[in-house]
Amino acid sequence: MKRITTIVLLLCFMSCVPVRIAPKIESHKIMVAKKFKRQLPRETSFIFEDPKDAYEFYDYINTKFQLNDLDVDLNTPFQIEGETFFLSYQEAEISDKTLNVPLVLIDAKRDGSGNSRLFEGQYVSRKGNWYLVLNVYDEALKNCLLEDHPYKDKVINYLENMRIEYLSTSNYLDVLFSAK
Repeated sequence: MKRITTIVLLLCFMSCVPVRIAPKIESHKIMVAKKFKRQLPRETSFIFEDPKDAYEFYDYINTKFQLNDLDVDLNTPFQIEGETFFLSYQEAEISDKTLNVPLVLIDAKRDGSGNSRLFEGQYVSRKGNWYLVLNVYDEALKNCLLEDHPYKDKVINYLENMRIEYLSTSNYLDVLFSAK
């Protein structure tokens, strides 16, 4: 029994304990952005994971809508069935955070023996996960992702197709040659 208790205690103390785990989004989520991450606005948004490098979505939007680097992330106009809508987006990071228990224990033992700490500042490790938060407004500046908006389903379909196109395209100039 003593041997089993020792093994269980060793397994517990020789591992990393997750403190925060970033959400996994299969396709997309429609939700209030502030509930997803506190620093985001209180707007209903289309949110999806971005596995690509920084500024890739910027390049995609800039190329797709031929914006020439002018107001790419704010109020980019697009049309669905003759109606004009405006797309804005933000990138958001949520980190996976783990506590490295063995490093804490080693430093505690060293500190108790009067020695200096070796691993101070390395007790917690982080791995960043990036998300894109898209907002769409109509010409009357009403959020198109709200339940009562008449174009909600069509806007969500458009954004989902855009998400798929963005994730599957590596050369954004190809987007110009595809059918709009």
